[in-house]
Amino acid sequence: MTPTQFPENDGVENDAAPANQAPPNQAPPSQALPSPPRRNFLRAGPALAAALALPATALEPLALAAAPWVATWGTAPAGPPPAASTMVLANQTLRLIAHASVGGSRARIRISNEMGSAPLSIGAARIALRASGAVLVAGTDRALLFGGRASVTIAAGAAVLSDPVTFNVPPFADLAVSLHLPASTRVTTLHNLALQTGYVSTAGNHSAVSSLPVARSIAAWPFLTEVDVSGAWSGLAATAAVATLGDSITDGQGSGANTNQRWPDMLARRLQLELGVAGNIGVANRGIAANSLLKDYPEAMLAGQKALDRFDRDIAATSGVRWVIVLVGINDIVYSSGSNPIPASSLIAGHQQLVAKARARGLRAVGATLAPFEGHLYYTAARENVRKSFNAWMRSSGTYDAVADFELALRDPARNTRLRAAYDSGDHLHPNSAGYQAMAQAVPLTIFTQG
Repeated sequence: MTPTQFPENDGVENDAAPANQAPPNQAPPSQALPSPPRRNFLRAGPALAAALALPATALEPLALAAAPWVATWGTAPAGPPPAASTMVLANQTLRLIAHASVGGSRARIRISNEMGSAPLSIGAARIALRASGAVLVAGTDRALLFGGRASVTIAAGAAVLSDPVTFNVPPFADLAVSLHLPASTRVTTLHNLALQTGYVSTAGNHSAVSSLPVARSIAAWPFLTEVDVSGAWSGLAATAAVATLGDSITDGQGSGANTNQRWPDMLARRLQLELGVAGNIGVANRGIAANSLLKDYPEAMLAGQKALDRFDRDIAATSGVRWVIVLVGINDIVYSSGSNPIPASSLIAGHQQLVAKARARGLRAVGATLAPFEGHLYYTAARENVRKSFNAWMRSSGTYDAVADFELALRDPARNTRLRAAYDSGDHLHPNSAGYQAMAQAVPLTIFTQG
């Protein structure tokens, strides 16, 4: 398996999806990509503009302290990258874009140095609403503190939460998180397949500057792993979150960059459209391209630690998490022998452990069937038999609290071992945006309304 490199955009705002000939569930490292048409869903328009003029919600201190924290956005940290491709930043500012799911009147962020081998120094951190590119919406910028201080040093292997800040976050807003890195910093903790343009400044602390002086753009999320909200936005407060655990299909490969068309993005919209107040649920996407259920790949750690090991950090520690949706195992199949692949019983045992972990933490767990992939470079009849056996178990065992039948939603009715052509991104493994919409529609919403 070829290690994934740290992607850069070279200033291009709208990148396309990764090329179709990448290894399964892994984005190619550095190919120049064409720009897709920008797509939008639930554009805020005048409502967002009006919301920006609202004063921050005034809460009594006790009520403020009691309001739950809920992840409105999340990604999964991975790394470190190969030494030769590790980005080094010095006295520069990152401006990273995170697309909110639910709104609130306060915010905080989580910064991770969990894959680092040296302390990480943050000289300043700020959050704002993003207008476009690396430009902020005027009047929305807020400083983030850490124990009352503007700067923080994060030990290797650790992560920190910022102090809460009063900050109106509308649902589905683009948030801009700016981090000044005053010292020479190796970017060893990051989410590689962001499908979202981020920005690196010229020299200096530009975290408070409305229009960031951009030296280059990147297609990854370094260090930032979660944005939480608390309190009400427009009279509605989120009280719980769902986290999605998976590989590049959950990460959104094939959906296009800067479009927020991953299936968890579409699920967040569906929850609020179809369930109303009951669907005001935060969504944290913890998919990692090339991730496996049962095995680590030391030579390619941008694929992340195996799902069994990262459950506690990426799922159980998510603010407000009440549900987990699990779609993982196809990489375990396609990375194993084509003629003598991993047995379905091994995948089943791994999923049983995930469910046990979820129940030990009081979470409700939704399992998902594995989508068809005939026509992909790594397809063999033996691997297909494992996928079919696993899916039969997923549907019939009752191990999970509910099942999202993604295979049924995506397969070609005329040939069930293939993706429907209208849902195929082109590599016969990863869905396109229409396929991701079909996946979001296949998630049973009753799991979110049961007591």
